[in-house]
Amino acid sequence: MSIAEVARLAGVSTATVSRALSGRGHVSAAARERVVAAARELGYVVSQAASSLASGRTRNVGIVLPFLSRWYFTAVLEGAQQRLMRSGYDVTLYNLAGDGGERRTVFEHFLQRQRVDAVIAVSLELTEPEVTSLHALGKPLVGVGGPIPGVRTLAIDDVAVATLATEHLIGLGHSRIGLIGGDVESDADFHLPTKRRQGWEAALREAGLPIAASRVANADFTVQGGYRAAKQLLGAPLRDRATAIFAASDEMAFGAMLAARDLGLSVPLDVSIVGVDDHDMSDFFGLTTIAQFPGAQGALAVDILMAQLEPKGEDTPPSDTPLPFELRVRSSTTRPRD
Repeated sequence: MSIAEVARLAGVSTATVSRALSGRGHVSAAARERVVAAARELGYVVSQAASSLASGRTRNVGIVLPFLSRWYFTAVLEGAQQRLMRSGYDVTLYNLAGDGGERRTVFEHFLQRQRVDAVIAVSLELTEPEVTSLHALGKPLVGVGGPIPGVRTLAIDDVAVATLATEHLIGLGHSRIGLIGGDVESDADFHLPTKRRQGWEAALREAGLPIAASRVANADFTVQGGYRAAKQLLGAPLRDRATAIFAASDEMAFGAMLAARDLGLSVPLDVSIVGVDDHDMSDFFGLTTIAQFPGAQGALAVDILMAQLEPKGEDTPPSDTPLPFELRVRSSTTRPRD
C-alpha cells in the first residue's frame, strides 16, 4: 500500500497525507480526518525506515536514567514518554543501574550509533567528554536534576526544598528535628543529599536550634533504607529522641513511618515526619511532603527538545530552568507533645 493510494482515496495530495500522518506541518482538521480514515481503510502504516532515510531523523529520543526502581525516575519517564508520543516520537530507554559499566557503554557506544535524534539525561551529572561527544553528533541534549555546563537543564532548588520542609516542622514547635539523608552512593550526581542536608541545617541555624550529628542517619532513598535509618534515630533515649524527622525522599519517609509504628510510636503524636516528592502513595500514607512534580519535569524536558528538533519560532526556556515545588500538609505532622 502506497501513500499515493491513500491520497487518492482521501482526495488530497501526497504532501498533505505526509503532513497529516507525521504530525508535522499544517493540515486542516477535516483533511486530517479524511487522511486518517483513508489510511485506516486501506491498512496503510507509515514506514519509519523510509521516513528516516528521507529526513535523516529516527523520530526517537533516548532517555538515560540511573534507576528504574525508584518512583521519581519512573514518574519523570512517564511524563516525557507521554509528551513524546503526542509529538510522534518513540523512546529508547537506557537504564544505568548495575555494576557501573553501563554508563560508559551507553555514552561511548549506544548513543553514538545514530539511533536517536536527541537525549534526555535524568539526575546524571554528565562529564565534559559525554556532553562533547553528543554535541559533536549534533544531538540536542536536555538534563533534568541539576546544572550541566553547556546543556539546557531543569533543576529544583534542593536546598530550598529541604529548608521549607524543616521550617514547616519548626513552625509547628519542634526543636529536636532529625534528618534521614542520602548515603555516599546517592551523592554521586548533583550532590542531592548534601544539598538537602544543607537546607535542613540552614533552617535549624536560622531558628537558633542545635544541629546534632546524632540526629542524622543516612540511607539509600528506599523504603527499606528509611526504615533502618528511622530505627536508629528513634531508638535514642527519650530525652534526646527527635520529635520530628525530615526525610530526603517520600520513600524513605514511608520507611520511617513504618519504623515508628513497629517501635510503638504514633505518627504524628510521638514523631512528625515530612518527605520530598509527593509520591503517588503519599496521600494514602497521609504524608506531609514537598511536591516537585516529576511528571511535569519530564514533559517540560520534551518541550525544550521539540523547540530544537522542530523549531517554530517560539521563545524557548532559558538554559537553566528552575522547577516549581510546594508544601503539601497532611496528617503525618502536628505540634509536639507538651
